[in-house]
Order: sequence, then C-alpha cells, then structure tokens
Amino acid sequence: MMYPYVTLNDDTEITHSEMLPDGRVKVYIETPDLKDGFHNATCYLPDYTWENINGYSDAEMDYYKQFVCDNAHLIMEFSREGGILNASNF
Repeated sequence: MMYPYVTLNDDTEITHSEMLPDGRVKVYIETPDLKDGFHNATCYLPDYTWENINGYSDAEMDYYKQFVCDNAHLIMEFSREGGILNASNF
C-alpha cells in the first residue's frame, strides 16, 4: 500500500509505503513531464538506498535526496500509522 505524503509546486508527488516486513519504507517520487511522460525515483528508508532514477538531473536528485533526508523521521512515523491522513485523524 502506498500513501500520499506531499505534492510539490511543480506537481511532483511523493508517496510512501507502509512499513515493510524488513522494517524499511519505500519512498516514491514522480514528476509529470511533457516530453518524457514522468520522471521518477525510488528510495528505501532508513538506509537511503536509491534506485530506478529516471529523468532527473543531478541537481534535482540532490534536492530530492535532501528532502527525503529532512522528512525521513515523519515518513517513517506515518508508515507505521497508515499514512499522514490516518495519523492526523482526518
């Protein structure tokens, strides 16, 4: 199950999984692109393993890596609570 985390101003969607049996959480980043369709990347927390990076520049990836690092504690918590909407009781 993937849960929404945030939508950025450029329509980039960042979602995360529930806590996986091995204690990791999948973070998926996807940005619509007129030319390519979508750019995307996957990160696994808490070890920050990145894979399947498609279409993003090095500068964009630096931004997303910092974003995930800055938000990892929240993403990990929300993954245990059933996503941000469930954790916030909305």
